[in-house]
Amino acid sequence: MPNIRYSVLAVALCSLALISPLQAKKSEPQSYQTTTISVPSVYTADPSIKLTLEQIMADPDWLGREPESAHWNYDSQQVYYQRKQQGSELRDWFARPLAANDNGSAVTLAQQHQAGSANAVYNADRSLQAYAFEGDIYVRDMASGKLTQLTRDNATQYAPEFLLDGRLTYREGWNWYAENLTSGQRIELVSLKTEDQPKGPTKPKGYLAQEQHKLIEFVALQQKNAEQRFAAKQQLQQQNSNIAAAAFYLGKGMQVVGASLSPKADYMLVSVRKAGKRNEKDIMPNYITSNGDIAAEAVRARVNDVTPEPQRIMLLSLLDGSSTELSYTSLPGYNEDVLAEVKAENAKAKGEKYKSEKVIRDIGLMDDWYWSQGAIRWHASGQQVALMLKALDNKDRWIATVDIKNKTLVPQHRLHDTAWVNYSFNDFGWLNNSDSLYYLSEESGYSHLYVKPLKGKAKKLTQGTFEVSEPILTSNDAYIYFKANKTHPGNYEVYRVASTGGDVEQLTNLGGSTSFTLSPDEQKLLLQFSTNLLPPELYVADATPNAAAKRLTDTMSEQFKKLPLVAPQVVAVPSSHGKQPVFSKVYLPADYKAGDKRRAVVFNHGAGYLQNSDLGWSGYFREFLFHNLLVQQGYVVLDMDYRASAGYGRDWRTAIYRRMGTPEIEDLADGVNWLVDNANVDRKRIGTYGGSYGGFMTFMALFTQPDLFQAGAALRPVSDWAYYNHGYTSNILNSPAIDPIAYERSSPIYFSQGLKKPLLINAPMVDNNVFFQDVVRLVQRLIEQENNNFETAIYPVEAHGFRQPSSWLDEYRRIYKLFEQNL
Repeated sequence: MPNIRYSVLAVALCSLALISPLQAKKSEPQSYQTTTISVPSVYTADPSIKLTLEQIMADPDWLGREPESAHWNYDSQQVYYQRKQQGSELRDWFARPLAANDNGSAVTLAQQHQAGSANAVYNADRSLQAYAFEGDIYVRDMASGKLTQLTRDNATQYAPEFLLDGRLTYREGWNWYAENLTSGQRIELVSLKTEDQPKGPTKPKGYLAQEQHKLIEFVALQQKNAEQRFAAKQQLQQQNSNIAAAAFYLGKGMQVVGASLSPKADYMLVSVRKAGKRNEKDIMPNYITSNGDIAAEAVRARVNDVTPEPQRIMLLSLLDGSSTELSYTSLPGYNEDVLAEVKAENAKAKGEKYKSEKVIRDIGLMDDWYWSQGAIRWHASGQQVALMLKALDNKDRWIATVDIKNKTLVPQHRLHDTAWVNYSFNDFGWLNNSDSLYYLSEESGYSHLYVKPLKGKAKKLTQGTFEVSEPILTSNDAYIYFKANKTHPGNYEVYRVASTGGDVEQLTNLGGSTSFTLSPDEQKLLLQFSTNLLPPELYVADATPNAAAKRLTDTMSEQFKKLPLVAPQVVAVPSSHGKQPVFSKVYLPADYKAGDKRRAVVFNHGAGYLQNSDLGWSGYFREFLFHNLLVQQGYVVLDMDYRASAGYGRDWRTAIYRRMGTPEIEDLADGVNWLVDNANVDRKRIGTYGGSYGGFMTFMALFTQPDLFQAGAALRPVSDWAYYNHGYTSNILNSPAIDPIAYERSSPIYFSQGLKKPLLINAPMVDNNVFFQDVVRLVQRLIEQENNNFETAIYPVEAHGFRQPSSWLDEYRRIYKLFEQNL
């Protein structure tokens, strides 16, 4: 494809500036207009094609197989990407030179180690690159391109890092090795063991044993020899530098959560906690197995059964073998009773009174769901280290540095949230050439970028009612590149800002959803770009403002390109419960205003914290095609980013705190009103459906507002949040032991008596995310309530995400039939 900006899309989105970003708190003022936008097709469609469920729900290979796992070659002149094989789950690697004009060529199996890695690391002057491939370590000379394989064995090595003395370190489990790239010598730097410290031989206790050692010379001699051998080994290890360093023994029954070695190889930070024990009751029966037996498969625990273990942060000295636990007491708020109001409300409901007291909070390393960087970050000089810590009650996040000399934590930043600290927007690190940290924080109400010197105040580099993510710092500290939805909540572009502050520069203007990877020479951007009608493809552009983007791949099938697909318009539905509108996709037939009032379907996306009414290709591609099928038959379809959705700031995200299923259904009611007022829809002919969190919402809508929809389909739905996992649920509802009020007010099973309209429940039986038990318990409740307004379909071989086209087809045939019969 020629070197173009892809101007058809950029021009189509010129109206984006008419929609100012959303309402924020504190220093982020806003205004907005309910302007409608949409993106045209980039292909020549055949209007005679009629979509069918059989086609939509078939193996998605028929759509084309988009590029995956793309990364740069070391020379910044070629990219690698994977592509699924036709009719197989296997992937092939492709090499795509920037100067080529096709999709590139397949990389042979014999050459795949040459493809490098998206996680490659560099030494201080960027003359060497290192990466892991299939459990072995490789080093490349950046000037010549020569690749050297360092390891070749059946052990698994990973996580290479260059040390300041020129050696390369890498891991095998909890062992760190360093290799001298000149001599080839490999030494073990650190070994972490979750065992008790070995002790020297001791005399057995008890009268008979003591008498034995006193009376029998041979026994006493054997004891003496054992003690001397142990002492000699200890002395040799301490006084001979050629002997491997002693392991660090962290204690029996402990579990290592995270560990990071200094670039100087003089210190290591380790986080440990008590190892959890599996509950043998946490199983899931699988009825369809290869041997015909019923398999009891192990699954995760329920939030009700989890008590998170606090973590201990240990500073290990490789210089003298000492270890010191770092106290959390320097962290602001480490002993606050942050759940006092919640506890008081629940105590009052039981006729009790709660007295708030200071309490040492459980704390550990931050675990962001989206990053790959880790929660311990060493400065390039090896002189400083920073940690990101979180309270296990989900209300605080801290960034702290370590005073290595005094072995104490030094707080640098605290982010407190009365609801919960986000499991996204936690990227942080050091500037390379100064003692300053950069980090993301939602403290203004939106995720923004900050820089903070260790002994100074933080400086905000970005501001506005938009979200910053995926910051990448250049090696010379000149710029921080990032992704943001600055011009519209659903339009993600690439930007940069100087690390010293100044104007934010927009680098791409493609008009959809764009993510990026900076090239090794930091001069180019590898882009993954999509629109509502264009699945992700690869592009390249110079890393400068308004540079032209060249398309690198075209992987969609000719069959897909001919489909007469309707791009949804993104509309701002006015909210009756707040100043922010509810941004939503609406699919409209071309003649929707003509004739009788229309039927409509409201789709509820899953995950809760997910954005689906954006301008990029949706992970719900089957639903997107299903909605187009409905549009071809005269339906109107609405897909709302209800409160709790991603992309709209902290207040939108946390609106469901302790009351899941209330704000979201209020937003659906506003959506119904919008359809009636603006899309010629009959209020008495509207249905709803969704999966996972969307299935939960279908339950809550039909149970708590039974006249809002005429029918609904709940797919793989949550019916009782006390049975869901701890990591997600405890953020939003706290724990059942502390906040049963939140669980009872948020779980559909407590409201099932409100069902009046037809409900279809579709449940996979080997779902290890939302257990089949959720449906079983709710169905029994409906039976006991003598409610005959529901039907259930089960899928014996399916997990949370269906795998068999036949299952997809059966599920959507039932959904379609439900709407056809009741709307």
